[in-house]
Amino acid sequence: MKQVWAKIVPWSPELVEVALETGADAVLIPAGFREEVKRRGLIRTIALDGDLRLGEDVVEWEIKGKEDEQEILNRSRSAVVIVRAADWTIIPLENLIAQTGNLVVEVTDLAQARTMLSVLEKGVDGVLLDIPDPTALRTAIAALKEPGESVSLTPGKILRLQLLGMGDRVCADTCTQMGIGEGMLVGNSARALFLIHAESVENPFVAPRPFRVNAGAVHAYIRVPGGKTCYLSELKAGLEVLIVDFRGNTYPAIVGRVKIERRPLLLVEAEAGGKTVSVILQNAETIRLVNPQGEPVSIVDLKEGDEILIALEKEARHFGMKVEESLEEK
Repeated sequence: MKQVWAKIVPWSPELVEVALETGADAVLIPAGFREEVKRRGLIRTIALDGDLRLGEDVVEWEIKGKEDEQEILNRSRSAVVIVRAADWTIIPLENLIAQTGNLVVEVTDLAQARTMLSVLEKGVDGVLLDIPDPTALRTAIAALKEPGESVSLTPGKILRLQLLGMGDRVCADTCTQMGIGEGMLVGNSARALFLIHAESVENPFVAPRPFRVNAGAVHAYIRVPGGKTCYLSELKAGLEVLIVDFRGNTYPAIVGRVKIERRPLLLVEAEAGGKTVSVILQNAETIRLVNPQGEPVSIVDLKEGDEILIALEKEARHFGMKVEESLEEK
């Protein structure tokens, strides 16, 4: 379980209350305030006189150069190391994560926290939130402690592939680097959304763009956070989409740019849950669906009988919200 700590230096009773109410795992406080915290609720304290003693159980270290990496590795063998940097780059953190655990990274906002918790897919062991604004701290802790949405994915069998004419398709470029087995849920019906893989795969034609999903035709539905859908044509910079992996794990990503361009299209039909379902995608080698093993499969390699992952729902949708009604989409 990833740790979410709150830094309350200087001392602030209001921030302690926020940490307690939102379920933070620990608070880093000045010496002498441990009992003040305990009177308000049960939570671990990190201080010179805390439950976790600063300088013994927990040490702090700032990355300034390559030599600091080795020092952090040495110290992480016997203590949790709070790592900070004036100007974060991911590479030093990747080096540390690949070699050790016991790493907690100090961050100043929710976006940084999410990045640090997902570096190299494994992520650091926790984050220390240095956020002095009570409202922003509450939002960050709540977002990190709440479990992400879970999506049930079902294998569907390819029935046919049909070349279509030209049409408008949407590329959704996000502010997130997606890995293998990750993408977005898109479909002609909100009741059947195909897992469309990110362009994170090496190929001989174009460089990988792991921030992008070439998602499909403008009319299609896409899953967004909160159990909702919207049309691909409605996406724009600043909105959030739901990133989904082949196991059904999810997390939100911010849309940075949307590209709508006229391209040759392909109809993909599959059987899932006893019904025929479909999606319309650009006809290009770089567009991939995902098989049950989490492997991206290019649409040019798909054939009848191949299995790909689909999210099925019983409910219909009205303005993106689930509703109980009789509705058929073909």
